[in-house]
Amino acid sequence: MTPLIVIVIVVVLLGLGVLAYNGLVRRRNRTQESWSQIDVELKRRHDLIPNLVETVKGYAAHERETFEAVTNARAAAVSAGATGDPASIAPAENALSASLRSLFAVAENYPQLRAVESFTQLQEQLTATEDKLEFARRYYNTSARDYNIALQTFPRNVLAGTFGFQPVGFFEADESDRAVPKVAFGDSAPSAPSGPPASGGPQDGPPQPGHSGPPAG
Repeated sequence: MTPLIVIVIVVVLLGLGVLAYNGLVRRRNRTQESWSQIDVELKRRHDLIPNLVETVKGYAAHERETFEAVTNARAAAVSAGATGDPASIAPAENALSASLRSLFAVAENYPQLRAVESFTQLQEQLTATEDKLEFARRYYNTSARDYNIALQTFPRNVLAGTFGFQPVGFFEADESDRAVPKVAFGDSAPSAPSGPPASGGPQDGPPQPGHSGPPAG
């Protein structure tokens, strides 16, 4: 009977090990899939920004510092995105959000932008992208939390070290960066600074939205 009991125990342990390993694989894959959703929305955001800058520039060409800040922040965000590392991407995206707030603050001083269809369309698309990004961020952080917890619990922690499962970082955003500022053109808005007339607005039409790899699992 003793050999039989040993065999049963070995089979049970192997079965538990297989279940634990498969559970880690599922959680890792879910985390990678959720990261890919973030990646898609970030690229769409990056694709919208150049046209947004050009549209505002048509009415506020002298706001050079603001435009350069947005352009540089976008370049830094794209560069950080290529790393696939949330710890590098999140600060760059937060800086980009801050520069966008400055851009929209400039736009508020030009009520004639209200008549430019391309500007309102770009703002709506960017707002929709930010909403999708926030949802994707929450889903990813939940998946990352569950995966990281699984890596720390026995017996999965033993399997994780043996088979090379690595924890992943969270993708956090500053509270002030969670929404795109709305440009409110009130009837009592002040006269706009010097700039081209409303009929001379830039061409309509943002580029089509754009996947760096998920964080190492």
